[in-house]
Amino acid sequence: MSSLVIKNTGYWYTVLTDEGTTVQCKVKGNFRLKGIRSTNPIAVGDRVEIQQADDTTAYITEIKDRRNYVIRKSSNLSKQSHIIAANVDQAMLIVTINHPVTSTTFIDRFLASAEAYRIPVVIVFNKTDLLCEEEQHYLDMMRTLYDTVGYKSLAISATTGSGIEALRTMLDGKITLFSGNSGVGKSTIINALIPGANLRTAEISDAHNQGTHTTTFSEMLPIPLTSPEEKQGWIIDTPGIRGFGTFNIEPEELTSYFKEIFRFSKDCRFSDCTHTHEPGCAVLKAVEDHYISASRYQSYLSMLEDKEEGKYRTGH
Repeated sequence: MSSLVIKNTGYWYTVLTDEGTTVQCKVKGNFRLKGIRSTNPIAVGDRVEIQQADDTTAYITEIKDRRNYVIRKSSNLSKQSHIIAANVDQAMLIVTINHPVTSTTFIDRFLASAEAYRIPVVIVFNKTDLLCEEEQHYLDMMRTLYDTVGYKSLAISATTGSGIEALRTMLDGKITLFSGNSGVGKSTIINALIPGANLRTAEISDAHNQGTHTTTFSEMLPIPLTSPEEKQGWIIDTPGIRGFGTFNIEPEELTSYFKEIFRFSKDCRFSDCTHTHEPGCAVLKAVEDHYISASRYQSYLSMLEDKEEGKYRTGH
């Protein structure tokens, strides 16, 4: 029976069958997915075949080919990976200027990872109601920066409802991954979009201006339809991430995952230019002339360094 995995708690999987029923399943057999060494061979968003064993137990017997997936290093086995979600249409990266601060390095690592997996990203700036004038000015600058690079962004406040309807229209008919640091208001946004979801929220730590984890596993949530014209959309809610590192991206590939660096790299003197020190480097010239932002370039360098030293921080 063909089904969609909508929840993964580690040992059990909740699947939605094509007939519209939900079934609790276990995995049958040892899945090896095309060379991917993963701590979780089946992820939320996977299309699977299931087989009913008895009245209380069903087994997942087959995983369909994936269109894409989002992956990070496993937090407990450094040489393995953890698949966050599969078969997503887009990602909403929830960030905050303050309460807590989301670093540009974190944003850029996520964007580069999404580029690697060919997943479009919208950057959602939340908690705009808490910003002072200086922080609002910084938000405007950030939106201009990423718009220039080629990324859509949206400014919202989940607590006041500002921008929520605009966000809702972007989710119509799509499977959307929601991700971001702990504490940025991801659960509050989802609660605003899906009345009755009742996702747990937590206060920000005053001492460290950081959030605490309220989501402990990935889950697909259907978005209620508000008009006959709407198509069914889904939100994949994921545990908050404090650090994000890509998996299996080679240093020489990294350039192509920074859109503006890739554009300028075509004019470099050397085809194997690393854009760090080489003479005739068009990327270094573009940074010097402010066509590439210093923050984006520093993020590129930090990812190069982390690849060399193997010190990517993993998600939680």
